[in-house]
Amino acid sequence: QGTEMEEKDYSETDGLSDKTTPSKTQKSPQKTTKKVKSALCRVTLLDASEYECEVEKHARGQILFDLVCEHLNLLEKDYFGLTFCDSDSQKNWLDPSKEIKKQIRSKFLGRVHPPQPWGISRGSWVPQLWLYYLCLQLRADIITGRLPCSFVTHALLGSYAVQAELGDYDAEEHVGNYVSELRFAPNQTRELEERIMELHKTYRGMTPGEAEIHFLENAKKLSMYGVDLHHAKDSEGIDIMLGVCANGLLIYRDRLRINRFAWPKILKISYKRSNFYIKIRPGEYEQFESTIGFKLPNHRSAKRLWKVCIEHHTFFRLVSPEPPPKGFLVMGSKFRYSGRTQA
Repeated sequence: QGTEMEEKDYSETDGLSDKTTPSKTQKSPQKTTKKVKSALCRVTLLDASEYECEVEKHARGQILFDLVCEHLNLLEKDYFGLTFCDSDSQKNWLDPSKEIKKQIRSKFLGRVHPPQPWGISRGSWVPQLWLYYLCLQLRADIITGRLPCSFVTHALLGSYAVQAELGDYDAEEHVGNYVSELRFAPNQTRELEERIMELHKTYRGMTPGEAEIHFLENAKKLSMYGVDLHHAKDSEGIDIMLGVCANGLLIYRDRLRINRFAWPKILKISYKRSNFYIKIRPGEYEQFESTIGFKLPNHRSAKRLWKVCIEHHTFFRLVSPEPPPKGFLVMGSKFRYSGRTQA
């Protein structure tokens, strides 16, 4: 969600003094005024509406994020976050421990996508509101093409979105092309809309919550579900994409996945300048560890990828994980993941 900020000044009165001076003439009490700078934040929410709030200019990012979550009545904060664009127009997650003024061009989106989106660890049930916001995030990813789908999947997901939004089909209320105002795909066609309406008519009696669960059950099957992509080059200088997800680090070339490194197989992740490295545990018939390097566009991109890997590795750790290898997170950054984990 996009965040804009404007600086303002307001005054706080420290209080009045009841004391008098020793002189014959009593002086009137004086007010002590302290100017405090504030920032007006505008946050674009997942439903495209805007939320405005004021925070102190030197407030930490966590303050703004908490205000947004409170406005949304959202308790499952760990799955979402605020993002901002840097000078290279690259998306970065707002650091809750840093001052907002240093992250002034910001956005808020779904941060991580759990493999089982309708339940958290140990099978517990996720609040309905959390499912709703996750659906909004996925719908936005699908509409922009970030989450590619086939025609059949577009129609299926679109029909569940209609059921969740409009409820049961009503012949008197839903006339003509009643879904034409809703967005389901990057290049939406009349053929797709007609198929969505056909499916929607068969869902009588399905509640909005059930429709959202069906939506998520099918969305999580998409190959790019929950994958955070980063542009890079391999050791031969060939353009690739590095994808960070719940299961590990994925390598893509020409939109095809060519390799996968599961988190338990990765012993160490690091970066130096614009280079990003992973140290791999030796295989069954291998004697030594191996290190694989990738070239990122710049130092900031390498650090951004490193931080995303830390967050995903920590969040999606096993219920009974192995002790983290010494030096797993290196390069001296002060960044530390402090959120909740999936386990």
